[in-house]
Amino acid sequence: MSSSGSLCPAVKAADIIGDRWVLLILREFLMGATRYKNFQRALPRISPTVLSNRLKQMEANGLIIKKAGTGQTTEYHLTRCGRELAPLIDQMTKWGLRWARRRIRDEDLDAGTFMWDFHRSLKADELPDGETVISVTLSDVQAYGRWWLIASSQDVDLCTDDPGKDVDLYLHTKLADLAEVWMGDVAVREAISCDNMKATGSAHLMRTISSWFPQSRYSNIRPKRIMGQS
Repeated sequence: MSSSGSLCPAVKAADIIGDRWVLLILREFLMGATRYKNFQRALPRISPTVLSNRLKQMEANGLIIKKAGTGQTTEYHLTRCGRELAPLIDQMTKWGLRWARRRIRDEDLDAGTFMWDFHRSLKADELPDGETVISVTLSDVQAYGRWWLIASSQDVDLCTDDPGKDVDLYLHTKLADLAEVWMGDVAVREAISCDNMKATGSAHLMRTISSWFPQSRYSNIRPKRIMGQS
């Protein structure tokens, strides 16, 4: 790491956590990830080499520790130093949504990363008891354009292969349109009424869709307009 020539602690902090992959990995830690495969599933665009290097870098910087988990599995856990970054990551996310959101383009959307966020924000406690299976088809995505959410009171699983279960609800939409609903830009019923999303299946799930449909925890953050921008 090259020297910045500055004694400013903010600069040193930026050296440690300013990398985009470090920020994304930290976010996953704060969402409960502890194993290598958790990070791979949540961040499909990161290569194994980069992921391994960033975890080693974060360990060397005192943000995480590595320890043996159950069996032969290695687990990673945040240190106190790493945990103290939680409010910073939270504020950076809110700031980005307010001031940088208009610069996010469709090409910034990755189906795998998005669907991982989408499935874990499903409001499973609003679903009926037992198991609920939701099939999501992303009509404009060629690779991994079909997904299944299998929800129960204990967990919500995400599959790219047909689990062979009876589907309770089918969703058919484009990735960007689904992201707009998830981010709170468009209400789910509005997306359906405008034909940006097609939903078919259980009458109960259709009737209660607004209560259980996945939504970002930051969906209430609205973008701000920067003076001089059109």
